[in-house]
Amino acid sequence: MPRGRKQPEGAQMDRHHEQYVKLGLTIAYFRKLKGLTQEDLAKQVGCSRTHISNVEAPKIQTSISLELLLNIADALEMPLSRLFEMR
Repeated sequence: MPRGRKQPEGAQMDRHHEQYVKLGLTIAYFRKLKGLTQEDLAKQVGCSRTHISNVEAPKIQTSISLELLLNIADALEMPLSRLFEMR
């Protein structure tokens, strides 16, 4: 893509698909470890259960705001950086 031209949002997400998948699976892992349902987490962070489900689903790419990531980290009682320690 030529310098200065913005990639379409979908193309950006495709480029980072693997990171989205790992992030979602990491969130799901720690949520379950804390004994929370998707509904529980959604209520704590102020979004819908469907949005949490979409974030965690490996075959669905959905955008997630920094604010929501920070709220999820708070709800899971961990630093935000821990959600990005993907294996």
